[in-house]
Amino acid sequence: MAFSTQEPAERTLLLVEADSDTERALVHRWAAEHGLGTARTFPLHGDDLARALDDIVRAGTAADTTLTAVKVAWLPRERNGVRRARWSDALALRDPRRPPPIEQARIARREPDRAQVVVSEPATVAELRDRLPDGDDLGRFISSQAHLALRRAVRAVVGARYKVPTRIVESIEADPAFRREVAALAQRLDLSEHEVASRIGRDLRGLVASLSPMATDLLAGVLRPLHARAWDVQVDESGIERLRELNKSGALVFLPSHRSYADPMLLADVLTERDFPRNHVLSGENLRFWPVGPVARRAGIVFIRRVFGDDEVYKLAVREYFAFLLARRFNLEWYMEGGRSRTGKLRAPHYGLLANVADALEREHVADVHLVPVSITYDQLREVAAMAAEQSGAAKKGEGIAWLARYAAAQLRQIGVAHVRFAEPISLRDALATGPDRRAALRRVAAEVAAGINRVTPVTATALVALVLLGVRDRALTLGQVQRVLAPVLDHLDERALPHSDESLRTPAGMRGVLAALTAENVVTTYSGGTEPVYAIEPGHHLVAAFYRNSAVHHFVDRALAELLVLVPDEERETELAELRELLGGEFFLPDLATHRAGLDTELARLGPGTGPDVLRRAPFLMAHRVLRSFVDAQLVVAERLAARNPRTPVVEKEFLDECGGVGQQMLLQARLHGPESLSRELFAGALRLARQLDLVDAGREELGVRREEFAERIRALVRRVIAVDDVDAENRRDIVDDPQ
Repeated sequence: MAFSTQEPAERTLLLVEADSDTERALVHRWAAEHGLGTARTFPLHGDDLARALDDIVRAGTAADTTLTAVKVAWLPRERNGVRRARWSDALALRDPRRPPPIEQARIARREPDRAQVVVSEPATVAELRDRLPDGDDLGRFISSQAHLALRRAVRAVVGARYKVPTRIVESIEADPAFRREVAALAQRLDLSEHEVASRIGRDLRGLVASLSPMATDLLAGVLRPLHARAWDVQVDESGIERLRELNKSGALVFLPSHRSYADPMLLADVLTERDFPRNHVLSGENLRFWPVGPVARRAGIVFIRRVFGDDEVYKLAVREYFAFLLARRFNLEWYMEGGRSRTGKLRAPHYGLLANVADALEREHVADVHLVPVSITYDQLREVAAMAAEQSGAAKKGEGIAWLARYAAAQLRQIGVAHVRFAEPISLRDALATGPDRRAALRRVAAEVAAGINRVTPVTATALVALVLLGVRDRALTLGQVQRVLAPVLDHLDERALPHSDESLRTPAGMRGVLAALTAENVVTTYSGGTEPVYAIEPGHHLVAAFYRNSAVHHFVDRALAELLVLVPDEERETELAELRELLGGEFFLPDLATHRAGLDTELARLGPGTGPDVLRRAPFLMAHRVLRSFVDAQLVVAERLAARNPRTPVVEKEFLDECGGVGQQMLLQARLHGPESLSRELFAGALRLARQLDLVDAGREELGVRREEFAERIRALVRRVIAVDDVDAENRRDIVDDPQ
């Protein structure tokens, strides 16, 4: 490491952090090479340094005496241009970053590149004395500052990704403000301070992730194959650089979309390769199984309860842990959806954990925190089939070592591209300043995060092909027919400058490749026994196809709603818009009314002047049935089952969703539903949430039955409007589907 000082050796004190004769010898050799061989040296901690500092202050030479801290950083062996600990190191019970003294001399002699002398920035005794807190001891303060400076110097050599917090629980418990919080909580709970302090200490030790560099390397070595072979990862590099600059002055909270178990592994690799500090990733207890759990906790995974309930002690532990990390610019990461999306579309965000970050701001532990919406999207996912089965009622398989082995085996073959994109970061302080209602502000910022994710999520080729094939009522199409249906949609994406994966779907070869990939994964079935191949959704795999389609439907929601508005007279559009926003706002992250009107006006202008079906007949493509039909069909099933129910009979959610699945299958067989993709427990659950928001779920009197029937009629009317668009679209594309080419 390069070093220079303007001070002569006799005016320099070297503070040496060394634990062995080899380290001391390396430091002395470095000092001689840099003209500091005659400088006085002191251990970083000890009475000798304290006495020397007292002598300097008494002699009046504090402004002329420079302090520099020095130590040896040991690095892993370089392999393929990368220095990481390996499992062979763990099996040999050695840490290449902390070799035992008996091995250090051999390493320094045979692999000198592994022993790097690192040096802190120099400072004078006077400069450090001026920063001395009132009542503190100068020697102890300088030792502490030198230790911190050496940690920064080591990170400059090994990379920011190995930045680790230390003495977390001890630091939190020593904070006077924290002790006051404990005392106040003990009084509220009518418990002794000792009991509350003991409980919170246990909770903190259960939460804290130790972030060992070796464990970080080992976990990456185990988990990287779970995604590195399956996807070619494409990253928003400009977004990364924007975050790097922001992270220099404050902490970040990464809030990614959650579609796969691979999400945290993939994002960790993306950030590590670009030398970001390791995120503290919040994870549920379900992934705490051996051997992943113990290693993961030492690699920055924070295992946290999914539900805190009324446990005020645990809430305080989480809040203080977050505040500690954020105040020291350690970044957090969690998944606001609370679990993987089973439908491909973003789930409704949870904002409870955000409240803990808001507490850190309001108690002035940190000046600000920026929330980072992250979109992680895949061309294909092998776990989608299992999630689709769960939506049809199959039991979810528990995680464990056997599950991990099966998951790893399924990831050995590449299945496309994974896209990682970063939306514009959101200042949480600014978001909380939008109004006095803190809960409402947190809801708004959670919705803003979701909207940000949606904005930067690319429309993948698989999403577009699924959009086409799911929208033609199970008809098989030739390659040319798929292209002709899709061409105006691609033009629309280009016109709006929306992110999409590539231009491959505009060429026969590119389209053939996408269809072949979907056929290989049993999403599309290909029949080749005629004059040319034809393609349709594989029977029984509509929910899988819908997963891919739904990853992109948010880009077309305004277009779909505009098509419904066209069907009513101008004077009724405000009423119709209010109806659509109430019925569909829970499924899609609709903006505020003024912003939404502006977006709809743009889409209405694209459709052209007038009202009624004739406007739709002129349109090059239609979207309402492709985007909305599975959601409104699920709402129809739920609304009719509620209407048929005795209003005095309580709704037990699991049993009710089972009932919806069975009756929904009957309605599908009777052609009352468009396709099997509407038979999803998650869609039924979303429709039930809507009904609960309208106070239609909890048992009541006869009047409740009347309101449930009114709700069912509202949904039937909405379904009829969507079917009307579907009918026009069928007319519009008749020349395409009737033409074998």
